[in-house]
Amino acid sequence: MAGRPGSGGGATDGAAPVSDPDILVIGAGAAGIAAARAVLAAGRSVQVLEARDRPGGRAWTDTATLDAPFDLGATWLHQAGENPLTALAAKAEPFDHDAVRRHVCLLDGRRATAAEMAAYDAAYAAFHPRLEAALAAAPPEATAADYAPRGGFWDATVAHWEGPVIAAAPLAAMDLRDFLATQLGGPNLLLPGGIGALLAGLAAGLPIAYGAVAERLRWGEAGGVVAEGGFGRIAARAAIVTLPTAVLAAGGLRFEPALPAGTEQAIHDLPLGLLTKLGLRAAGDDRLDLEPFTGLERHVAREEEEAMTFIAWPFGRDHLMGFVGGGAAWALAEEGEAALADFAFAELRRAYGARADRALRREGVLASHWGTDPFARGAYSYARPGRAMARRMLAAPLAEGRLCFAGEACHPRFAGTVGGAWETGEAAARSALEALP
Repeated sequence: MAGRPGSGGGATDGAAPVSDPDILVIGAGAAGIAAARAVLAAGRSVQVLEARDRPGGRAWTDTATLDAPFDLGATWLHQAGENPLTALAAKAEPFDHDAVRRHVCLLDGRRATAAEMAAYDAAYAAFHPRLEAALAAAPPEATAADYAPRGGFWDATVAHWEGPVIAAAPLAAMDLRDFLATQLGGPNLLLPGGIGALLAGLAAGLPIAYGAVAERLRWGEAGGVVAEGGFGRIAARAAIVTLPTAVLAAGGLRFEPALPAGTEQAIHDLPLGLLTKLGLRAAGDDRLDLEPFTGLERHVAREEEEAMTFIAWPFGRDHLMGFVGGGAAWALAEEGEAALADFAFAELRRAYGARADRALRREGVLASHWGTDPFARGAYSYARPGRAMARRMLAAPLAEGRLCFAGEACHPRFAGTVGGAWETGEAAARSALEALP
């Protein structure tokens, strides 16, 4: 079976921590990489502390298990025209996934007819307008589920996509306003070499100390900040913390003094949902009658029904990408990788029977483990009902910029994306730089 995030990935050893940098960055995901690059571009010194032995955070490209690049975390550059990583990925030959998308939806084990798919498309087209129409009169604690269409044959399937599959959490758990504010459009770009690989390249040459777990951050004194952990003690004039909100909420980094009540509450109001990704490799030449990039899904009767969706043979490669989100993903994370593989094959048998077992390999399964990874504790954030402002609150600099937070959870528009994380890292760097003498 595949290794877990943090067990490798080919990253070179980072530099040993230096004493007294101008700015300390905790976490070498997209936000941390962006922040460190911005600090260096401004002519100031920086040190990055990364708990894993690789950069990228929740963006990681495995190139060995399936004999092809496979992104275990972030997979697309969404809304590419506004995504700050689009220009940086130009040499990586980004590919517009939207241009070749095909969908196959199963009904009781058979493919939906053209008329049935048209009805599905119509139900999907009605979903967001229904929520947007309710926005003005909706109470402050309205959830995304409160105004979702119900009762139609396809409504639960649409809700399943919009909740567990796309947002990694059920619609009833998410604030309506934040849900609508963070909707994403195209183009949606895939990188043949992987987004994790792109971030690893962007991290090259940065002063990153790997295996450096920050345990405590003292930030109350006017002179700056002090980080402590197994690496020792590092003093800096300012710090940028890019750890996932779930890690912060669990006390993964202790702050002295305690964070302001509003910031602490914002951390807890932005929990992480879970989307687990699986790679299954073909056993032979059978491609299950699916063209490359075809999406395979099925009708569900309930939003939270346990179901897995697939994307077939990306770039003509010999593997399927499988996705399971929300409560089903959390349950399977507890059961382990073998249970996840069993679930994937059971889903494929709905369409192909025993042919699925002959067409795909059971050995060499590749799976993400963000739910059980202690440095992630989930995939990406959503806002609890009534807490749409939590993202801006978390992103607000503290101590005149000497302490800043960054990461996908801090972005009020592109939350849950590497592009959003990147922008918040750059914004946090600007605030921290302004705090320097």
